[in-house]
Amino acid sequence: MTEVSSLTGRLLVATPALADPNFDRAVVLLIDHDEEGSLGVVLNRPTPVGVGDILGPWAGLTGEPDVVFQGGPVSLDSALGVAVIPGDEGPLGWRRVHGAIGLVDLETPPELLGPALGSLRIFAGYAGWGPGQLEGELTEGAWYVVESEPGDVSSPRPENLWRAVLRRQRSELAMIATYPDDASLN
Repeated sequence: MTEVSSLTGRLLVATPALADPNFDRAVVLLIDHDEEGSLGVVLNRPTPVGVGDILGPWAGLTGEPDVVFQGGPVSLDSALGVAVIPGDEGPLGWRRVHGAIGLVDLETPPELLGPALGSLRIFAGYAGWGPGQLEGELTEGAWYVVESEPGDVSSPRPENLWRAVLRRQRSELAMIATYPDDASLN
């Protein structure tokens, strides 16, 4: 098997050509990527469900909007916490993914993590790919791969994240940010 260059901590930004409705204009933060597959969460799919409705102790520690996000189509009954924690050392109950971005163990008492949190998002479900599946999608041109920034996790306007991430690129990708929602109306 060939070695997989890890994309952990990077963003997958759906190309306009990606036909899967689960990922239309999606921005996915890759939490794990290796030869065994890939796992990520969609950063720009807020649900109408408040964090307090399902994880009461964590309500008030999440940013605006204070709702659960649909992390992807896999295991919608499971919850993942992604947090930004500044500094070199993270608290107990947090695992660094990339830079200041990491996973929160939602079994940890929130009062242990709360003081250290820069921002927190709760995701129902995740996006997953088997071995080589994501690489195949990348080869087909389904995704742009770009660097993540800590603010991507807690964007107060997640509905604008797809355009914002593309717009900040210093390449022809910035032009894609102007791609119309419905190209047939162009």
